Amino acid sequence: QVQLVESGGGSVQAGGSLKLSCAASGFGGSRNSMGWFRQPPGKEREGVAAIYDGFASYYSPSVKGRFTISQDNAKNTVYLQMSSLKPEDSGMYFCAATRGVARDPLKSREYLYWGQGTQVTVSS
Repeated sequence: QVQLVESGGGSVQAGGSLKLSCAASGFGGSRNSMGWFRQPPGKEREGVAAIYDGFASYYSPSVKGRFTISQDNAKNTVYLQMSSLKPEDSGMYFCAATRGVARDPLKSREYLYWGQGTQVTVSS
């Protein structure tokens, strides 16, 4: 049974940083895709960053240069380092995973497994 557990969310002022973690159980190994999505209140879920096989990374234009996704296969954990945070980065952040290649890695339909989310709030 696959389980994804996010942590690291919180409240921060604009310009600050947060690091999110997603610990996976029942899921690991190589050649898998994992992603981070966010959903602001009243808005649709959007892809933020994704990583394939621990090295090929993809970013939404809105976060490129500010966010970094990484993966520690030994710990079965994916991270999202967020810097220069803006109020518009606020929302519930979800971790997602799927086996193999996600052909459109920032699209939620590509992912089979989801975590419960962790809240990020950026104040101005």
